Amino acid sequence: MEGTKISEKTKFNISKGFPVLGTSIEKGGVNFGVFSRNATSVILEIYENYYDEEPMFKYVLDKKENRTGNIWHVFVEQVRAGMSFGWRMNGPYKPEKGFRFNKNKLLLDPYAKVIGGTLDFTEESIFGYNKNDPKKDLSFSTLDSARSQVKSIIWDSREYNWKNDEHPRYKLNDIIIYELHVRLYTINPNSHVEHRGTYKGIAEKINYLKDLGVNAIELMPIFAFPLNDTPNVNPITCEKLKNIWGYNPVNFFAVTSNYRYGVKIGEEIIQFQDLVFELHKNGIEVILDVVFNHTAEGNELGPTLNFRGLENSVYYLLNKDNPRYYENFSGTGNTINSSHYVVKQMILDSLRYWVSEMHVDGFRFDLASILGRDSKGNWIGDLSLLKDIADDPILAGTKLIAEGWDAAGGYYVGDFPTGWAEWNGKFRDTVRRFVRGDNGVVSDLATRIAGSPDLFEKRGRKPYHSVNFITSHDGFTMWDLVSYNNKHNEANGENNRDGTNANYSFNYGVEGDTNDENIIRLRKQQIKNFITILMVSQGLPMILMGDEFCRTQFGNNNAYCQDNHISWVDWSRKLKFNDIFNFTKNMINFRKSHCALRRDRFFTGRDLSGDGIADITWHGVKPFKPDFGYYSHSLAFMISGEDYIQGCKERDNDIYVVLNSFIKDLQFEIPKLPNGKKWYRVVDTSQESPKDFLLEPSIIQDNYYTVHSRSSIVLISKK
Repeated sequence: MEGTKISEKTKFNISKGFPVLGTSIEKGGVNFGVFSRNATSVILEIYENYYDEEPMFKYVLDKKENRTGNIWHVFVEQVRAGMSFGWRMNGPYKPEKGFRFNKNKLLLDPYAKVIGGTLDFTEESIFGYNKNDPKKDLSFSTLDSARSQVKSIIWDSREYNWKNDEHPRYKLNDIIIYELHVRLYTINPNSHVEHRGTYKGIAEKINYLKDLGVNAIELMPIFAFPLNDTPNVNPITCEKLKNIWGYNPVNFFAVTSNYRYGVKIGEEIIQFQDLVFELHKNGIEVILDVVFNHTAEGNELGPTLNFRGLENSVYYLLNKDNPRYYENFSGTGNTINSSHYVVKQMILDSLRYWVSEMHVDGFRFDLASILGRDSKGNWIGDLSLLKDIADDPILAGTKLIAEGWDAAGGYYVGDFPTGWAEWNGKFRDTVRRFVRGDNGVVSDLATRIAGSPDLFEKRGRKPYHSVNFITSHDGFTMWDLVSYNNKHNEANGENNRDGTNANYSFNYGVEGDTNDENIIRLRKQQIKNFITILMVSQGLPMILMGDEFCRTQFGNNNAYCQDNHISWVDWSRKLKFNDIFNFTKNMINFRKSHCALRRDRFFTGRDLSGDGIADITWHGVKPFKPDFGYYSHSLAFMISGEDYIQGCKERDNDIYVVLNSFIKDLQFEIPKLPNGKKWYRVVDTSQESPKDFLLEPSIIQDNYYTVHSRSSIVLISKK
């Protein structure tokens, strides 16, 4: 067979090909494959350049020769990497029945590794309907979207030379995660990197990350995404706002070019691979924040980019009563139909690609509970895609972390299949409330410090399946948590209606910035309390970028659309708050130095080693008399260092911690130690730097220790 000719010099030979999705570069050409169940005809178009409006070649696939089941496929000789292509689907356009085929739309390949051009939502041609028609999405657009310049590009990521790259392969209970955004982390001129806001810029900060002590970075979304899909305008500056966070993927395979240095097509893949290689070489794992719950196509008024035009009723969950509309469990307009086999396979293929060809070490799944729902929206957990991911042999050894809730009201923290770790929102809220001084949280605080056994002590789960955090990209920074009583999102252009009101924050006297040294001192002390609790709790700790030097977003707790000073990391604050940086660095090192803080099993409250000390004991101002009452604001506990902990070469120190969020000083009687051991102070957050953390612990001569108001202490035992 021969394809339809555009000109003599662009004549390609065609053969049947094979039913594999995406592009497969073979000797002599490329195999193309795409899924569609209800398309009546399928056209492949090949372009010399992504910005060309006319194809150099097009071919109408034969229903008999080029279709196996519901996969359309064709092999095209002489095609090479770097060329652009797209699909056109002919079929019914009946939105009220869930069909949105439109042959005028050049569709992206869901499996494309590189996407050329810039997606512009003001370009009318990318919409399947006529935006000026009063019937809205029930109308039909005849505009050809090839002019949008957004096209799939043929690319072979297997050509990268990984040399001797090795995954660090840390155990879950040994990693400390640092969440960062590629652009926002280094785009500020005071970041002092050459390639600001790019993958290369992150590589330039590797020595900083090593100095801080984190051994895993969690990158906010790097799947290809559009920047200008928000209608919001900053009411103060009249700046057009753009969705910089990236939680709106175009597909699940392409690396975003938004963080590429230079303009060369495909360079984003190479630069990302370079970054992974350099991080691995320096002992840092790479975890990707992935979004498989929805796409950038949005609701029924969104553009037709790929999934909607390929097979709308398969890729998305549609309203069963009126398939014109989409189920919106994600809160962004649509919901991926992850219970369908084809969609499951695509997501698994994506994960395998990122592990096998891009060498990433793990994934954090945004709104992951959506992947645990069936086609009717019911939670099915162990019977869902979540279980398939956990059991996949190619993903074995990969870190899997879930955000265990979604926008449809589902909250399934602790209910994920074996093999999953989960963001622990209860840890976040309880610690915030305790440090603020709320009543009635001490008992729950003990549970969170112990690894949240109420959530995770089932079905073979471990304490390290709880991802503990105080702050994340979504909400206040840690400094704002102690500087604002209320959110201040006015710059988002939504009249401060967006973002959560449940911040559990406190400003300690002044809303926002202040020159009052007493307030600043107290705020820094509370930051140190947060870091202390995070690092002495059982589980897997995560830190938000810049919290280690008191980064601020000026009270904005939903800065998704602020690509400016509001969300750019201000590196000048590292000098201003170097005491907090050093304290955080020392607490990270302290945690890494003590196996007792990274247990591989839950506490029992029993003496497991025969030394007369239970694995954990709880205390109040008097030993073994904790006050879990409603009006209690303090808690003390002691962890035995004598237990055998897997991976620990020798017995650890015993560790005694006191947390006092009361407004007055409290005197604690310290438990006595057997076998001639004595207590040594390491941490007292009421002290100024460097006395707040002692690199050379100081012996405690008395049986009592006065723990100042709103402060914490950490002691270790020595003979």
